[in-house]
Amino acid sequence: MRTYRLALIGFGNVGQGLATILRDQGQLIASQHGAEYRIVAVNTGRHGSIYNPEGFDPGMLLSAYEQTQRVDTVPATQYGWDVPRVIYESNADVIVELTSSDLLSGEPAAGYIRAALRQDRHVVTTNKGPVALFYPELSAAAAERGVMFGVEGTVMGGTPLLRVGRELLAAAGVSRIQGILNGTTNYILTRMADGESYKSALAEAQDNGYAEANPIADVDGYDAAIKLVILSNLLLGVPLKLANVEREGIRELSTKDVVRAQKVGEVWKMVGWVERTPDMVKACVRPIRLPQSHPLASVSGATNAVTFVTKLLGDVTIIGPGAGRVETGYAVLSDLLEIHQRMM
Repeated sequence: MRTYRLALIGFGNVGQGLATILRDQGQLIASQHGAEYRIVAVNTGRHGSIYNPEGFDPGMLLSAYEQTQRVDTVPATQYGWDVPRVIYESNADVIVELTSSDLLSGEPAAGYIRAALRQDRHVVTTNKGPVALFYPELSAAAAERGVMFGVEGTVMGGTPLLRVGRELLAAAGVSRIQGILNGTTNYILTRMADGESYKSALAEAQDNGYAEANPIADVDGYDAAIKLVILSNLLLGVPLKLANVEREGIRELSTKDVVRAQKVGEVWKMVGWVERTPDMVKACVRPIRLPQSHPLASVSGATNAVTFVTKLLGDVTIIGPGAGRVETGYAVLSDLLEIHQRMM
């Protein structure tokens, strides 16, 4: 049995999702994989920071946060450590970086990741900003230090899209990746197809936790565009930037537009694609009308789907959850298990 000590930078939905998995499935994971994961540090900006080199019971962390909205009500050996101190002074083997994404600078997360790698610590993140902006640099730094840099949760939550693309389809000749990359807009368009107005569907998405109070990143296409950048960098080997992605949101679509498409057997979907040719790479995200027979047309609600267009296998489509507390927490776990497998 090998034990891995985890320091969580952030304890929002994803951190709580990972803690839930470790609480409920920790023993099963240990028996099946020979790996035990202990949370030794939790750092949050507004909800406290704690450290115990022996680790915390994940159930206690979850209960404390649910009852008090803080983690520092849990008994610990150290309180109030900032992120650099967690990185430099804790005994963590893996820094799990779960802060909010800044899509323009990637900070402060990119700085945290660089510091952790310099300390020869593995890093797992679900933060899209630093991955989209600095993945070649960060992955090279990890390789140089002999540690792992896990990013599975940055696209499609817990659905293992990146691993399938990087490992199972690496030799299939992927030339194009297209799909529904944002669950919020897909939910809104699904509800509009049921007769809801855009405004009402957006409010419903916000009530259900799919959309933020300020939904610009979702409805204006930034979230999907940044995921195309990640897919291009990781799976096509093309260093795309956000400015290279043509982008159009769904604000201008009306219920009448959606109904008009339905009458001719079509459906509106927010679709992003990135395509590599011998001469160029093109990336775009925008709402388009798809025939009902298209594989993406039946993908409803907050579900995501991606189609790989390959030379050897034709089209390969993966459908699964693109977000969610436990779902994205599972993406973190999958990276942690890969670290275990690679380090054995």
